Amino acid sequence: MAEKKLSYEAARDELAEIVESLEDGSASLEESLKLWERGEELAKICQEWLDGAKAKLAAAKKES
Repeated sequence: MAEKKLSYEAARDELAEIVESLEDGSASLEESLKLWERGEELAKICQEWLDGAKAKLAAAKKES
């Protein structure tokens, strides 16, 4: 089953937690790789939200 799309804020907050965990250095290599992969997914979600917002702003600017 597909995961419900996270809000920008939820994805950003989870990504920040992952960064802290990776910087802490206490995770095993396997755990670190899983965290990294999840971080990549979250970064992609954040970028999609930002790209969507940018497109909406461009469209609004074009209309005015």
